[in-house]
Amino acid sequence: MFTQFVFYFFATLLVFSAIMVISVRNPVRAALFLVLAFFASAGIWLLLEAEFLAIALVLVYVGAVMVLFLFVVMMLDINLTPLKEGFARYLPVGAGVAFLMLIAMALTVGPSHFGLERIAAPDRHGPGYSNTRELGSVLYTDYVYPFEIAAVILLVAIIAAIALTMRPKRQTKAQKPEQQVLVRRADRVRLVGMKTETTRKDGQD
Repeated sequence: MFTQFVFYFFATLLVFSAIMVISVRNPVRAALFLVLAFFASAGIWLLLEAEFLAIALVLVYVGAVMVLFLFVVMMLDINLTPLKEGFARYLPVGAGVAFLMLIAMALTVGPSHFGLERIAAPDRHGPGYSNTRELGSVLYTDYVYPFEIAAVILLVAIIAAIALTMRPKRQTKAQKPEQQVLVRRADRVRLVGMKTETTRKDGQD
């Protein structure tokens, strides 16, 4: 009973924070709500006895990624006026898409497919159980090929990001004395002979 209460508490907190992430108009507050969503997800992972994933979620995303997000957002000093425009105009479309996604999720992971009556609750493990060892054993045995494919895809994404963001160095203009010494007058100056013309004064033929 207590476990179910804790699960519904973290699940409600996660749904609330996720809604606030996409609804608030201040990017700093949205990032803070995303941090709260990560903490709620870590709590659910702890209930599933996946302590390694919970700690990795907090350390990697909250401790590194979200701090970087907050740093970039606060350094850019984003103008909030354009963010507030058009929110009410696109609200019906967003609500419709959210409703369709909710129906799809209910049909996919609803009680007719998942639940304690269909899937038994996992057995509780003793204090000597290590989910890190179990995760590594499964990851590098049963899912070794998907893991390697994901690694290659991430490597290609990193290379593509570097290739897209790299810019050629600016051509700095500097004097070259060895070329200045070899310059000749004929290469730089051209004398043009023109006929002289006299202007005629008014009243003269």
